[in-house]
Amino acid sequence: MVMTREEKLARINAHQERVNLIFEKIDSLGLLGKVMKLENSKILEYIKESGLKGRGGAGFPTYLKWKLAADQKSDMKYVICNADEGEPGTFKDRKILEEQADKVFAGMAICAKVIGAPEGYVYLRGEYNYLVPLLTTKMNAFNDEMNKLGLNFTLKLRSGSGAYICGEETALIESMEGYRGEARNKPPYPVEKGYLGKPTVINNVETLVYCTMIVLNEGGKFKTFGTEISAGSKVFSVSGDADVEGIYELELGMTIQEFVDLFGDGDTKAVQVGGASGFCVPRKKFKETIIGFEGVPTGGSMMLFNSTRSMYHILMNYMEFMQEESCGQCTPCRVGCQQLVKGIQAIKHKKRPATYLDDLVKLAKSMRVASKCGLGQSVANPFISIVENFREEIIY
Repeated sequence: MVMTREEKLARINAHQERVNLIFEKIDSLGLLGKVMKLENSKILEYIKESGLKGRGGAGFPTYLKWKLAADQKSDMKYVICNADEGEPGTFKDRKILEEQADKVFAGMAICAKVIGAPEGYVYLRGEYNYLVPLLTTKMNAFNDEMNKLGLNFTLKLRSGSGAYICGEETALIESMEGYRGEARNKPPYPVEKGYLGKPTVINNVETLVYCTMIVLNEGGKFKTFGTEISAGSKVFSVSGDADVEGIYELELGMTIQEFVDLFGDGDTKAVQVGGASGFCVPRKKFKETIIGFEGVPTGGSMMLFNSTRSMYHILMNYMEFMQEESCGQCTPCRVGCQQLVKGIQAIKHKKRPATYLDDLVKLAKSMRVASKCGLGQSVANPFISIVENFREEIIY
């Protein structure tokens, strides 16, 4: 049965009212005093039991990141909020910062208490600089509240310059230190040697809000949502050929088909999960594909495409974006992105045989294992998933 737009909105709103963790109105700063009296071990226990994984897309267990940083011996530590929301199709962190900055700051303060960090930074995407006055005002009020509570933690704001690569945590650190945004070799990891060579925890905007809600609710309802592998809910940025667009918080674990039924226009042939670095799921796999860490993880971007869209043009758009945003530091990514763009153009214009597409897939797979950071490693995700599922649109 096909739902009307009004019926879809009613179901979506029912989902959000039941979950309602990210945008729930609470006095997070007022409750911080109570939270700061908790033992660090108790806070870590709440985060661990929740099963929270990083909401930026990588899905690293938040508890483990905090525990590793807490165990480091150092005279200085830092907490950084990664607000460099540069993934195409993702715009949910912007709304969270606009409406729930206090929850983000509270999550940073809770993390700082656990790991022993006196300073925190919000690294803001360059295109979001219009938020600087708002965030500065809220940050000043937050710092005043920390002083009133007698807590040794101060927040500061840093602005990026719009580089996609700086969403990668070590490139972000390089940028904060005044250098060109390029990924560092790992190990050491930021929890060992991060900003200014000191142990550093870097969490996504959404992750920090969930940390606040989990600790304030003493574990609460977070783990009652989602699946065993993908606990909790997630904020989705929905765009493209959709009856319903915008920003919505839903449970993890739903299938692509369930998602399309709620948001699609009735003619969805593909869903790009996770933006330009994510996976393209075709219609034939909607029912079997789960949105979550056991299926296709996402930093939030959900782009729907109907039958009027050319998957060749979509693929070219992604590859040209990756080519433009590559920092150029490592050869697999720098040269690989260029060759993928040239290759699919050559096939489309009949300058190369269709079989050359198989060579390009091999190149993409090599980039996945040989590139230095997540940008080059993730190029294979959209390339291979679109080529495998829409090969005829690339060739003809």
